[in-house]
Amino acid sequence: MSDKRRSPRPIELLAPAKNIEVAIQAINHGADAVYIGASSHGARQSAANSIDDIRRLADYAHQFNAKVYTTVNTIIYEHELRHVERLVHQLYRANVDALIVQDMGLLRLDLPPIELHASTQCDNRTVGKAQFLEAVGFSQIVLARELTLDEIRDICHSVKVPIEVFIHGALCVSYSGRCHASMALRGRSANRGDCAQICRLPYTLRDADSKTICRDKHLLSLKDFNLTHRIADLMDAGVSSFKIEGRLKDESYVKNVVSHYRRIIDNVIDSHPDLYRRASSGRSEVSFVPQPDKSFNRGFTGYFIDQRRPKLSIASIHTPKSLGEELTDTSMINNGDGISFFNEQGEYTGFRVNRVERGRIIPAQPVRIPRGATLYRTSDTQWDRQMSRPTAVRKIDIDIRIDETGVSATDEMGNHVRLPLNVTKEVAQKPLNVRNAFEKLGNTIYRLRNFESALDPKTFIPMSQLTDVRRELIEALTATAKTRYRHNLRRPEDRQAIFPADRLDYRDNVANSLSRQFYKEHGVKQIETAMEASDRPQPSTVVMTCRHCILRELKMCKRDNPQAIKRYREPLTITSGDIRLQLRFNCADCEMQVLTT
Repeated sequence: MSDKRRSPRPIELLAPAKNIEVAIQAINHGADAVYIGASSHGARQSAANSIDDIRRLADYAHQFNAKVYTTVNTIIYEHELRHVERLVHQLYRANVDALIVQDMGLLRLDLPPIELHASTQCDNRTVGKAQFLEAVGFSQIVLARELTLDEIRDICHSVKVPIEVFIHGALCVSYSGRCHASMALRGRSANRGDCAQICRLPYTLRDADSKTICRDKHLLSLKDFNLTHRIADLMDAGVSSFKIEGRLKDESYVKNVVSHYRRIIDNVIDSHPDLYRRASSGRSEVSFVPQPDKSFNRGFTGYFIDQRRPKLSIASIHTPKSLGEELTDTSMINNGDGISFFNEQGEYTGFRVNRVERGRIIPAQPVRIPRGATLYRTSDTQWDRQMSRPTAVRKIDIDIRIDETGVSATDEMGNHVRLPLNVTKEVAQKPLNVRNAFEKLGNTIYRLRNFESALDPKTFIPMSQLTDVRRELIEALTATAKTRYRHNLRRPEDRQAIFPADRLDYRDNVANSLSRQFYKEHGVKQIETAMEASDRPQPSTVVMTCRHCILRELKMCKRDNPQAIKRYREPLTITSGDIRLQLRFNCADCEMQVLTT
């Protein structure tokens, strides 16, 4: 065995951004990379951004060696292929670091050498799938949220490219890329960035004899993901990129959640500097204490990180709305706060606080709160006021040295410049404090770490000239860092790699001829057309495949509590308004399918 020591693995905190303003705040608060939608095909129709904004964002991010990934992760129709090709070239010229993609037709376009990441929409759940994606040229693979820690570890150990996992935010109830409920029922494709949120509706569950099992519950609405306490385990398993969901979330949410995970990740890195290092440069100073429960959340879950059949509830069946933070003390409440609770009918409702007097909450309007009800704060006026202000500054450490002939600067990334010292020198009447002139870095992205002066103590240089020297030095260092920034290139495609299945159906989202060509060249024999590019689905079409199981959530699991379900005859159905769906349970694999009727 070789005794050659491995260099520390770069660990990336990847933040969402709906626009350039949110992206810049994510970077300021510690993100190593951001992902953002382009002008089209970004899987979030309401989070599109211009090429000019993305170019400005890349310029800002690259100062800190942070990266910008652009989402082009929808399926692509035949008539859109050339438009997408032009879009990719525009993004490449805008200095984007990588594209997050779903449609394999992209790999048959005339692309620039830009790095490609495999979106979670590719349904990345197995070792075989990850190995194939690595073989065909993907540089980073985003895993499905449903995987256990052991499954994640197995995949990490099976490939050499970085593995990316979600650690926080909203959860889709179906495997990503395999939810067709919105398309089937409303003609709006989640795989095209136009999800109708079918999973957040209230449903009534009935058996085949129309017996009601439960009524008007949000049976498909999951809690929000939170892996705060598993970051160290995930790093140990081999994960390199930690992704926060939320390209539709506001600036306050992103600032809070990014700052929270920055602290968690830094603590692990600082404890194991021989194993891990930060993927970007600069340190963020944040003026608040991060508290994820103060931002939008439906309650938190670790989902399946520990096991395929979690003991704790993973769904938010009583409401799809934000719960906020649970209140344990009325002294925490401020005038103007928003408070919510479940009333005696089990409905989620709330009120605005008019004032608080000696521990008593005075609502703006009369309200009846059940005795013993849990109160949740969904709006915190003091927190909102604080988060609306500037809350972070990010600085790169630099070392400066000055001597009789020149001045030099070196940043923490190793960028180095030296300029000649063209100044007027006189005999000093009193000691010159040269450091003071170079400490005043003001609105730059730099912070002075070390300063060394080899000037003759008797030398005097006018402060105005030292100020000019400092300005020129910083400009030169910034320019040098910019020219030294390097993008990773797209990895080559192994044309001999065989896809780990020889048949694809509509759930594999093949919507154009180039995608079909790609899969055929990699050994697939039969290929169905994506639902979005074919006729409307027939009855008994699978529109969701989930690890979440309604029976398990209701304590009626066929394996854990077989007597509970025997009172009801299958198939079970869920209904909401004009929507009627059938449930099918695959207990051997602990999966639930949702079908049209």
